Amino acid sequence: MRIEKRPHVSILWLVSAPLLASLAALILSAALIIWAGQSPLRAYQELVLAALGSRGGLAETLSYATPLIFTGLAAAIAFRAKFWNIGGEGQLYIGACAATALGTGILTAPPVILIPLLFIAGALAGGILLVIPVILKTALRVDEVVTTLLLNFIVLLVVSFLIEGPWRDPMALGWPQAAPIIDEGVLPKLLDRTRLHIGFLVAVGCAVISWFVMQRTVWGFEIRAVGLAATAAAFAGMRVTRVVVIAALISGAMAGMAGVSEVAGLKGYMTLDLSPGFGYTGIAVAMLAGLHLLAVVPAAIFLSAVYVGADSMSRTLDIPTYLADVLVALSVLAILVCTVFARYRLRFS
Repeated sequence: MRIEKRPHVSILWLVSAPLLASLAALILSAALIIWAGQSPLRAYQELVLAALGSRGGLAETLSYATPLIFTGLAAAIAFRAKFWNIGGEGQLYIGACAATALGTGILTAPPVILIPLLFIAGALAGGILLVIPVILKTALRVDEVVTTLLLNFIVLLVVSFLIEGPWRDPMALGWPQAAPIIDEGVLPKLLDRTRLHIGFLVAVGCAVISWFVMQRTVWGFEIRAVGLAATAAAFAGMRVTRVVVIAALISGAMAGMAGVSEVAGLKGYMTLDLSPGFGYTGIAVAMLAGLHLLAVVPAAIFLSAVYVGADSMSRTLDIPTYLADVLVALSVLAILVCTVFARYRLRFS
């Protein structure tokens, strides 16, 4: 038995792979639900109804999906160029720091001016944070997985210092948090009496623009070419180092905007628990989407529905909420398996 590459990869199979992976994850997770003494059909029904069956549930799902779209785009763009950015969490927090620095009263302007400035500042901060890892990779061949991952912890320590020290809100009654974003910088709500804000539309817009750039521009072609075969791209005259740097900066910018959407749209102020792991979950979103930038949006909504619905399922049926993490992990593993069998086949002789 040997593994050989398929001469032709079916587009239908590649498109259906994420759906099959999600279905496989649900089937495998059903065993854990049965082990917990509950019916899988009832559990999944409760999950779907809680996440999508009401106006409030749908709004909460889309709100949770907003940072996942940003961090999913960050991972997908970087991975397309074979730059393994694992630092989305740190870039999210540094983007939140930039929004806090500008949006707490230092700069006053109408919302139509201040809100775009906050997103621009967060994008710049996230991109600048990746300058060190990308230089170390391109100049010294240092593994970017290590450098981007370690930067997450450094940024969290910096955030902890800021909210416990110079940025601490004196009106927070001792709670470690920064001063709140002024009203002109708060993202408007899309639906009244919900947490869904215009950051969701910004995230979807970024997905559409990123896809257009990746598929219809010279920059996007160079990123895809370098990711597929860097040596061949260099032989064709492309400046591989420059392309990797551009992809990394765009990736960091996307993750930085996730921090802006959370601090200016959801919480209103920066805390150390601003993100429950959006930067890491964004990698799962990108993998589930097959690194397709438009597919990042439904992949993020699917995973956010799992997390939002798991809370209600846990309260109603007494099933641990950790089942959501199991579903996400199984989905990523399943999509990897499906992608491998889409491109390779087993040959018996």
